[in-house]
Amino acid sequence: MKIAFICTEKLPVPAVSGGAIQQYIDGILPYLSKHHKITVFSKDHPSLPNEEEKNSVHYIRVSGNSAEEYINNVMAQLTDNYKLVHIFNRPLWVPLLRQSLEKAKISLSLHNEMFIPEKIPYETAIECIENVEFITTVSQFIADGIRKLYPIADKKLNVVYSGVDVDKYQSSWSKQGIENRNRLKSKLEIEKDKIILYVSRLSPKKGSDIVLKAMEIVMEIRNDVALVIVGSKWYGGNEVDQYTQSLNMLAETLKGPVVFTGFVPPSEIADYFNLGDVFICASQWEEPLARVHYEAMAAGLPIITTNRGGNAEVVKQEYGNGIALDDYSNPNAFADKINYFLDNPTEAVALGKAGRKLAVKKYGWDRVANNLLKLFDRIQKK
Repeated sequence: MKIAFICTEKLPVPAVSGGAIQQYIDGILPYLSKHHKITVFSKDHPSLPNEEEKNSVHYIRVSGNSAEEYINNVMAQLTDNYKLVHIFNRPLWVPLLRQSLEKAKISLSLHNEMFIPEKIPYETAIECIENVEFITTVSQFIADGIRKLYPIADKKLNVVYSGVDVDKYQSSWSKQGIENRNRLKSKLEIEKDKIILYVSRLSPKKGSDIVLKAMEIVMEIRNDVALVIVGSKWYGGNEVDQYTQSLNMLAETLKGPVVFTGFVPPSEIADYFNLGDVFICASQWEEPLARVHYEAMAAGLPIITTNRGGNAEVVKQEYGNGIALDDYSNPNAFADKINYFLDNPTEAVALGKAGRKLAVKKYGWDRVANNLLKLFDRIQKK
């Protein structure tokens, strides 16, 4: 079956500049391309050709300084000979494509709360739902939000959790994981025994300042710990704004070392997860479900996250892989759990091993692809 993937206007595929959606597409393509002929439409990038065939996947990359310009450029090259057009995270584009495509079926993959009133008018949302064959969401949180606003979407909603390359991410106790840790500690000039790892874009809604304030408390009572912050203000670069400047100023007041790595490309990020003894996700907003949870699990790290949005769907007590904090904006709550894990390394390792086991069992890209293949097969039979 011929399928077109329409990526968002923000970043290119492959994920040379990062991006959760772009990494999601990269992860599933090797599996899906064995069964279907897929063309991926995405944003152009200086390091990538505007069109290429690679690993049985056709890539078409177009320019666009705005969402409108981008989708118009996509539509200029999108013919009506696809059986399915699968749109990522842009329900507003469904009615537009429906008008220009007479034959193709349309489906939607949602990675954020794109159906809230601030994002889409009610009438357009209804039109979108009526014109798609199915909707996948990366969390139950996203699906429930759509269902509450638009009950007519109920039978079209399918939760398909994201995934991770469990072979690329080495467990922290493996030989390769230990080598990665030692090499990066030397590179980053970290001498402390214990490392708290935070991998994220640097923004208030990601709670970057909360992490630093929590570590300020931790470092007041112990001198064996360092904080490593992997990420930048935005994907693909190290631009600085007032908020990131404030983070650097706060870091300078801490008694222990804080290392900012800046942007690390997806091709290198896996090794950095072996640095940590404890992993933190400090989402302050209703996070759809941050993909760093899957990466931390694959690396065998105990996780401290927030009970915001969909995060707690993959980090919960019965999974035994970490803690989801209800008191999500309180640095003291984070500090208490960080100290607990550092003071109880046997329990922390057990949580990490449970997370690794869970990642291998439930969150590999093969499972994600198989979930999607079942939905695609329904279209193929129509």
